[in-house]
Amino acid sequence: MKLMKTLMVATAMTAVVVGTAQAKQLVYCSEASPSHFDPGPQTGGNDFDASAHTIYDRLVEFAPGSTEVVPGLAESWEVSADGLEYTFKLRSGVKFHTQPYFTPTRDMNADDVIFSFERQWKQDNPWYEYLPGMTWDYFQGMDMPGAIKSLEKVDDLTVKLTLNEANAPMLANLAMQFASVVSKEYADQLAASGDMASFSTQPVGTGPFQLVDYQLDSVIRYQAFPDYFAGKQPIDDLIFAITTDASVRAQRLIAGECDIMPYPAPADIPTLQGNDKLTVREAEGLNIGYMAYNTTEAPFDNVNVRKALSMAVDKQAIVDAVYEGAGQVAKNLIPPTMWSYNNAVVDDVYDPEAAKKLLEEAGVTGLTTDLWAMPVSRPYNPNAQRVAELIQADWAAIGVTANIISYEWTEYRERGKLEDRKGPFQIGWSGDNGDPDNFFGTLFSCAAIGVSNYASWCNEEFEALIQKAKATTDQAERTALYEQAQVLFKQEEPVLTLAHSKVFMPMNKKVLNYTMSPLGTHSFVGVDVAE
Repeated sequence: MKLMKTLMVATAMTAVVVGTAQAKQLVYCSEASPSHFDPGPQTGGNDFDASAHTIYDRLVEFAPGSTEVVPGLAESWEVSADGLEYTFKLRSGVKFHTQPYFTPTRDMNADDVIFSFERQWKQDNPWYEYLPGMTWDYFQGMDMPGAIKSLEKVDDLTVKLTLNEANAPMLANLAMQFASVVSKEYADQLAASGDMASFSTQPVGTGPFQLVDYQLDSVIRYQAFPDYFAGKQPIDDLIFAITTDASVRAQRLIAGECDIMPYPAPADIPTLQGNDKLTVREAEGLNIGYMAYNTTEAPFDNVNVRKALSMAVDKQAIVDAVYEGAGQVAKNLIPPTMWSYNNAVVDDVYDPEAAKKLLEEAGVTGLTTDLWAMPVSRPYNPNAQRVAELIQADWAAIGVTANIISYEWTEYRERGKLEDRKGPFQIGWSGDNGDPDNFFGTLFSCAAIGVSNYASWCNEEFEALIQKAKATTDQAERTALYEQAQVLFKQEEPVLTLAHSKVFMPMNKKVLNYTMSPLGTHSFVGVDVAE
């Protein structure tokens, strides 16, 4: 069993667990290094955990453990009867972090809110491309530029957002991580100094924790922000001990070197559940693991080829071997727990002989392709390398040769977006806000190509359905439109839908008040540790 391996204890961890005797400390064994600390252009859950949920806040937030939208930096808001105007009243007296590299001279105000969005929205804003090659994946992929007509400062503590048309998920969208509010004053200081890149590595927010230091690929240290508007957090020191291997995370949890960990390997869960010092929380995941075909690349531009390759994959065998009882085969993009799920959709039947025939009819013989495998475990796919090996074997049975490739996690995602990417690409998604648009629009709208649409798939009929669904507030009408979209999605097969998974969160029993999020994020607001 994996947990019986020799315990591997990094030297850095010894330093991590030695702290001030009186200080309350929580060590989180995180699964990957953040690419940086600016949540605006990020898409990875590990990036958001390290920035959006520690250092920053948003106008509105999701209530712990739910998708209910509650006040954040905005203490209240009003929406016009036609759904086009949102007026936010900001909290007064909200402080930004004081750091060795920045001392704020004022509280958070409307200027910060407007700057936080305009930097992602307006291409003539000097911060639009402050890092080489950067993209605002959520803002662009969700077509926020097309949705927003104007964003105005009414006064220092009032902001008015005007839309071009009604947008049902807009309020929930504003609770997402990309909408984190950053300091315009700090940005202005860096721009004046000519060091704009430091905005991503030396962050300043209003959030519950402030960054102390980051040892690359090893440890992130935070301390509770004493002037946090909602009150200082119960724990004084929050430490992310970066541990990419799931079994090593489990070893560290058992050894008491960390207090909480995400994404255990399915094989390790029984051992963790049997440890009397630990508790293992679990919940149905609002997620999907899938493999995207590049629909602009021959022969994957042929729907019959895509159908053939999907029919050749034994998805149930993958779920049995990799998820080990913690997942279910996915036939739709959205999980069964999400409203508008269309159970009438018929999944592709595993049929290698029929797959061979389809390839022959398409004139495809001797196909060789790259097959991309994620280098990290994710809530929607605990072992992408093993999944790739099983797909590789299934395809070999129909005469298709797959060469498995991978890269470091951030580079993997960036390469996957490229228009000329070769080969099917494993990726997945954990819902951000509980709305179906967060799957359909964010992942497969035409605007998301080059951003989060890894299939480079733009279908006019699908686009019309999801845009119409977004523009109405009638949930029954939205449901009917999304049900049609799911039928079309399965017919066109831009991806092989693999699995929806359960999510497990093992932790030491001394951890108090931790709430699992249905959105797959990890927040330590309100979390305490028993003395």
